[in-house]
Amino acid sequence: VDARKAPTVDPMAGPVIVLTAAEAGLFDFLRDVVAHNRLDTVLRVAGGWVRDKLLGKQSPDIDIAVDNMTGVALAELVNARLAELGKETHSLGVIMANPEQSKHLETVAVRVFGFDLDLVNLRSETYADGSRIPTVEFGSPHSDAVRRDLTINALFYNLDTRAVEDLCGRGLTDLEEGICRTPLEPLRTFLDDPLRVLRAVRFSTRLGFELAPDLVAAARTADVQQALRHKVSRERVLIELDKTLAATAPISAFRRLRSMGLLAAVFALPDGCARARPIAEAGEGAGGQG
Repeated sequence: VDARKAPTVDPMAGPVIVLTAAEAGLFDFLRDVVAHNRLDTVLRVAGGWVRDKLLGKQSPDIDIAVDNMTGVALAELVNARLAELGKETHSLGVIMANPEQSKHLETVAVRVFGFDLDLVNLRSETYADGSRIPTVEFGSPHSDAVRRDLTINALFYNLDTRAVEDLCGRGLTDLEEGICRTPLEPLRTFLDDPLRVLRAVRFSTRLGFELAPDLVAAARTADVQQALRHKVSRERVLIELDKTLAATAPISAFRRLRSMGLLAAVFALPDGCARARPIAEAGEGAGGQG
């Protein structure tokens, strides 16, 4: 398979993802794990890999969403099947956002055929007031899609049907039109997890996409900016900011943060400093040094 070939679109069947030989071999193996263990399980690739493949880009990191078992259980079966076939196995790594609060958020990392896989069950999430750590339960493909930060990151590739699934109903259109949009109402999305505001800026900058007007309006609200100040640790903000400014257009990212009124919240400026911000920004807009 020519990995450089751009994805083609059949107007009747929807977008087609062209796999490399290595990707096809990996997915055939994962289907074999399901068949060998006589599982009634559907595996889907989720998120960034699907987005990037549809944009004609390659991605070595693949997130596998599992519909009726945990990522840990699947990973153990994957390693067992590799061992049966005489293939190299690797130790499993359990990734948790917060070991004290979020065992229910665990994702299992495993390396297979040179690919770094993250395995996790489909989820539904509910947020308690004042916390960005959700209560997580097994979910449906739809509930898992709508909990994500952006529609373009909520696409699935079904390993059984080999079809792209757009369960939000807008992901493919937004990808084609170059728009970053939240699957659910943006104010709710950002108040649940204010870090999603920064992720929207990062992806829009990285991909050269526009931010949806309702997303920008929600980001400018006092409620969202206060939530970003007080609901998210400075460490998490700085990690996301570092990823954003390390992209190909850091100046564009900074300007987007400024245009959304997020500088004070992101950099946690004291109230006295925040009063000086409009003057500084006005000076830059009038031709000051950027």
